[in-house]
Amino acid sequence: MTLTVSCADSAAPHHRSPVEERAPAESATASTRTGTAENCDPLLSLKPPARMPTPGGRMPSGSAMERIVARGRLIVGVDQNTYLFGYRNSETGQLDGLDIDLVREISRALFGRPDRVQFRAVPSAQRIGLLQRGEVDLVAHSMTITCERMKQVLFSSDYLDSGQRVLVTDTSPVKTLADLAGQKVCTARGTTSLTELQRARPKVRPVTVSDWTDCLLLLQQGEVAAVSTTDNVLAGLSAQDPATRITGPRFTYEPHGIAVSKTTPELVRFVNGVLAHLRASGTLRALHERWLGPYGDFYPPAPRYRD
Repeated sequence: MTLTVSCADSAAPHHRSPVEERAPAESATASTRTGTAENCDPLLSLKPPARMPTPGGRMPSGSAMERIVARGRLIVGVDQNTYLFGYRNSETGQLDGLDIDLVREISRALFGRPDRVQFRAVPSAQRIGLLQRGEVDLVAHSMTITCERMKQVLFSSDYLDSGQRVLVTDTSPVKTLADLAGQKVCTARGTTSLTELQRARPKVRPVTVSDWTDCLLLLQQGEVAAVSTTDNVLAGLSAQDPATRITGPRFTYEPHGIAVSKTTPELVRFVNGVLAHLRASGTLRALHERWLGPYGDFYPPAPRYRD
């Protein structure tokens, strides 16, 4: 029997043809991820303001927050195809998930209400470009903080730690990434997961798609042997198809942050103030437990700041 993607995500993905990726002649070094060679620490963000503005009140003059409030809405790039993080709820027709809830809390801190948000669904490969062109205020899209990306955008404090693993069907003999030597492994374009697959030894054959649900469909149809990305995303895929399982240890460390344009550092501080409040009140942990509790230990990490 052929399996199909669960209706947990009722928004039908745009199934583009998968692309088999060839490894570059010289793959990225580990310093891209850890920052050791570049003296970069991806976990250091900008400290929250000493005093947060009153929700729905006057924002600091000339700030990005003032412009957003004057506009009347926060514009955010999100996913709509990653169950548990950013997906279309089939019962309500609304976007839902951990990232979506965090955005609503930022809206609440700006406007005094959680619903003043214009969500813009974007593929992983377009996240940074949208920020750099000023088409969105934030990106909340299960995005790994890396030193390479920090050259292009700013990140909030780390709100989720995960690591890359492998998703296979429950009848697969595969236990680790090494067992997939020479086989097709699906991942999304524009992700750190693709970089890891391109430099995997023994070599695998990366196949890229636009959305994670496309990867799940290829796995269900037998077009790829596995899917590989962060285990928080894999948890959502596995939850949609009980005939799959996550296997093997984490082989990367993946801190997640909300991305902001380099031109608006005050907005990063504001977002970090929101996250600090959510941590102190227990709300951030409650959101993690709501969305990820059944799928593993994804408790929010403590923040670290560079100033």
